[in-house]
Amino acid sequence: MRNLITDVPGLKVGHAQDMRLGSGSTAIIFDEPAVGSIDLRGGAPGTRESALLDPTQTIEGIDAVTLSGGSAFGLDAASGVEAWLREQGRGFAVGPSRVPIVPAAIVFDLNNGGDKNWKRFPPYRELGYAAAASATVEFGLGSVGAGIGSTTVNCKGGLGSASAQGADGHIVGALAVVNAVGSVLVGSGPWFWAAPFEQNAEFGGLGLPNPFPTGALEPRTKITARANTTLVVVATDAMLSKAQAKRLAIMAQTGLSRAIYPVHTPLDGDVVFAVSTARKPLDDQMLALTKLGALAANVVARAIARGVFKASTLPFPGALPSWTDQFGR
Repeated sequence: MRNLITDVPGLKVGHAQDMRLGSGSTAIIFDEPAVGSIDLRGGAPGTRESALLDPTQTIEGIDAVTLSGGSAFGLDAASGVEAWLREQGRGFAVGPSRVPIVPAAIVFDLNNGGDKNWKRFPPYRELGYAAAASATVEFGLGSVGAGIGSTTVNCKGGLGSASAQGADGHIVGALAVVNAVGSVLVGSGPWFWAAPFEQNAEFGGLGLPNPFPTGALEPRTKITARANTTLVVVATDAMLSKAQAKRLAIMAQTGLSRAIYPVHTPLDGDVVFAVSTARKPLDDQMLALTKLGALAANVVARAIARGVFKASTLPFPGALPSWTDQFGR
């Protein structure tokens, strides 16, 4: 186990970024079309192809998921991923034509100090293509891909991932881009809200503070509350229907509540995609799915904390310091 979403057989992850731009994109590519659904909890989501993920819609399989910085401009990254998939002969067959199915979601990172003065077209289509072309089972965490420009209220955000295997053998992995309006840290840090779910000191092994800091439950949020979102992809090798994937996404949202405070605010765009690579059947459709969803929530919380723990401060004047720069020494 790599403690990455790619521990789930049948998918790869690639990043592309531009440090001058201070932004990037991440592509999650499935070896074969995967069953997928979505749960949106934030009040201001930015998505593409999200409607077809409703269990009542016709399309069953998706070829990739794209996560990107750039706000609405970053939705272009999915076009680059589609272009790469089309070159591989992938996509939903409509007669002789094939249309790759690539849902996408974005975070707002336009005001992070990078040079966003592109010309006519934003660079995200090319970043999406490069991310798809570089996809592999090993990938970086922290200030990479869609997590390059991410922040939280008091600490540099980033891209994290984690995985776990349940007692029944099913694997669950999560990938998170953390650009939250709230905090992943208790009070002034360095403790993570997700500490009770940590494994093998994956984000410092500090546990929760004792005694608990006075005022830690007073919500801390960014002054500019219009620039925030946490994006999550949860994957499993369990065979799920589209409706079951929807339920998995709903249960996995609990992981955001365990790792970010406050969360799901009116101007966050929090989104969870849930996908199944369908390698192993569920023994019990109800109980096994319940256990899978509980495990997914834990893995999501860990992925969020790892994204912040692994992040690096951007090389721009006034950039928000990373966890390492504030507490790592």
